[in-house]
Amino acid sequence: MTVTLADVAARAQVSPATVSRVLNGNYPVAAATRERVLRAVDDLDYVLNGPASALAAATSDLVGILVNDIADPFFGIMASAIQAEICGPGGRAGGERLAVVCNTGGSPERELTYLTLLQRQRAAAVVLTGGAVERAPHAAAVAAKLRKLSEAGTRVVLCGRPPVPDTGAIALTFENRAGARALTGHLTGLGHRRVGYIAGPEERTTTRHRLEGHRAALAAAGVEELPGRLVHGRYDRRSGHEATLELLRRDPSLTAIVAANDSVALGACAALRESGLRIPEDVSVAGFDDLPFSVDAVPSLTTVRLPLAEAGARAGRIATGREEPPPGGIASVRGELLVRGSTGAPRTS
Repeated sequence: MTVTLADVAARAQVSPATVSRVLNGNYPVAAATRERVLRAVDDLDYVLNGPASALAAATSDLVGILVNDIADPFFGIMASAIQAEICGPGGRAGGERLAVVCNTGGSPERELTYLTLLQRQRAAAVVLTGGAVERAPHAAAVAAKLRKLSEAGTRVVLCGRPPVPDTGAIALTFENRAGARALTGHLTGLGHRRVGYIAGPEERTTTRHRLEGHRAALAAAGVEELPGRLVHGRYDRRSGHEATLELLRRDPSLTAIVAANDSVALGACAALRESGLRIPEDVSVAGFDDLPFSVDAVPSLTTVRLPLAEAGARAGRIATGREEPPPGGIASVRGELLVRGSTGAPRTS
């Protein structure tokens, strides 16, 4: 029996127009309503068995690339590299594919909506970039979506995300823990003991993994982690600026600050200069990712380089079937510690 839009609406207890709005993403819908509609879509298997069932054996030439923030160089670099592999001259014989970048704005609900839309379009491949939200209901919903995509013949690649077991998704995962441990270990090796840390959003896997690496390095150096030396914020410059002022208010004796990423580190540097502090003579600053502006900052940023373009290109090749997936469907992507002018030995007074 064919499942209709009206069936989904009845299951979700909304109007057919609301279901259409959720699936088309062309009108604001309350988060709770969107979740109810998407759950009904999954329960009834509407996407797979709806009016387009006659096309079930075929996938389109569409490839979806999900990013949290296209304005963030971290995501822009990966998306550009993925798109180049999908749409460039090295694309599949007989024609190019259409790469569509889906900007979630960091919204978990928007992420699920895009996955549903790509499933409806029978996308040839979907590439999800960056860290994942760890809230259990959302993680379960994403896993269910990825599983349905894979079962329908869509290649699913995670670039910079942890693996999602039993979904058929290929994972190229960044070694954030190891990179963060090396970064903080560099600072403790210089003699820093009063180290502040500006972390990203608490619910993100990238945040947790980098914070775990930082804590491991502190423990290895015998440095006590004090609660007042940790602030969570967004992955942007403004957050770094605000968080640094807060850290200095809590503990003016800090000699080093580790930032969640390079954009946050730039904000930290600005706040330190505004406070009359020199970098690195008074306070050392370290970032993460090695974004293009990092080497041109004054002083240039000590950071961990992640091969974002290389990882994105590989994800694009796997997504288009031009490169074999790694053994077991999982590959670790290492970072490289780059020591530059923003870190030095702590002040003696």
